[in-house]
Amino acid sequence: MIAVVKEHGPTLGYAGACQSVGIARATFYRHCAARPAKTHKRKVPRQALTPQERQEVLDVLHEPRFVDLAPNEVFAQLLDEDKYLCSPRTMYRLLEQNQEVRERRRQRKIVPYSKPELLATGPNQVWSWDITKLRSPEKWQYYYLYVLMDIFSRYVVGWLLAERESGTLAKHLIAESCLRQGIQPQQLIIHSDRGAAMRSKTLAQTMVTLGVAQSFSRPHVSDDNPFSESQYKTLKYRLDFPVRFTSASHAENRCQDFFTWYNC
Repeated sequence: MIAVVKEHGPTLGYAGACQSVGIARATFYRHCAARPAKTHKRKVPRQALTPQERQEVLDVLHEPRFVDLAPNEVFAQLLDEDKYLCSPRTMYRLLEQNQEVRERRRQRKIVPYSKPELLATGPNQVWSWDITKLRSPEKWQYYYLYVLMDIFSRYVVGWLLAERESGTLAKHLIAESCLRQGIQPQQLIIHSDRGAAMRSKTLAQTMVTLGVAQSFSRPHVSDDNPFSESQYKTLKYRLDFPVRFTSASHAENRCQDFFTWYNC
């Protein structure tokens, strides 16, 4: 549009030409008055360091005693020794020109972190277990449901209902389940979270005796045991699941019915 106004402006008038193409006269005049900015090369100041002096400063900054220090600290120590090379800002500028405005020591290579994962390609390779609470008739009292399942087939290989959470009970459950499934040493990995019963010495000794490897969730990670959590959700979100159980036998019968249906 500016080119059209420049072409027809001398004959039609610049005001009429601008109005016909739909631009303001001020825009046209401002465009005509604009000149490309001239780039002036900055003169080297008289007090600038020579290449030899710059290299001397870099050599001092690279000394072993200064490799861990910031330029301000290097500057202060040199003044204590009655030496003045340049200002701290000049030191920073020289380091930046040499891409050294960072940790100048050799750094450890950070390997990309990958989320740990247990993979099962067949049954009885990886089991997952956890303990959940079931409400009893009394307030603040619970029944504790121990469930041990195979993550490949989602088959519940063992479960136990008790009135307390205990590593000893977990030991008996895992030992009986391994015997029932015919688990051989170095065949199985059992994964769990970091509860007190899971990390008990009694259970750890049993695992060593059976030749079963233990695996734990990462600290402060709530979704590292998803198979057991999903199974508990299937149990508790059923429409016929009671809010409270009237007795331990009531809870045991309901769990028996559920796991029979679940394993079919």
